[in-house]
Amino acid sequence: MAIFLARFSYFYEVKKTPEILVNIEIDKLTNSIENIVSGDIFDTEVFQLFAKDSKQINKKDWQFKWDAQVKLTDRATYKLVIKDNPQIVQGLISLSDQHDHIYMHLIESAKFNKGKQKVYAGVPGNLVAFACQLSFEKGYEGYVAFDAKTVLIRHYQETLFATHFRGTKMMIETAAATRLINQYFKR
Repeated sequence: MAIFLARFSYFYEVKKTPEILVNIEIDKLTNSIENIVSGDIFDTEVFQLFAKDSKQINKKDWQFKWDAQVKLTDRATYKLVIKDNPQIVQGLISLSDQHDHIYMHLIESAKFNKGKQKVYAGVPGNLVAFACQLSFEKGYEGYVAFDAKTVLIRHYQETLFATHFRGTKMMIETAAATRLINQYFKR
């Protein structure tokens, strides 16, 4: 952990590119994603979204410019879909490999999964659990870092078990990452 904190501290001091602060409510930690009306649970899959696939993302249905995210070479964009239904994107996440942790640049639920009329709960938590799983796969012990809107820091501490580092910086450490992965993915 000390090595991670040293590198994370370096990242905090050196990174000059302005980031969009993570601004998403973790509505519910589910076993995958849950239909709000029926309570049915649906298994999900996560796939990388490439520029050629960006036509799946209708700009008017998303707050952020995901077509621009997909084109950035320093990160990868992933889509969350219900298993056996890959054409309907439930949520998106933009991640980069920082060589000792995964950095979460951006995350968003599809328009139909936001607000009081949402169709599915658990989309943001599912995407964050995927980022943690990717971190473990790369040998980073589940560490995921992100910048949070100040008003959401406590929310992320309570829902994602994230640690507030300083300023807007937050991180998900090994124990919290394991907890999220076990919640969302069958091992």
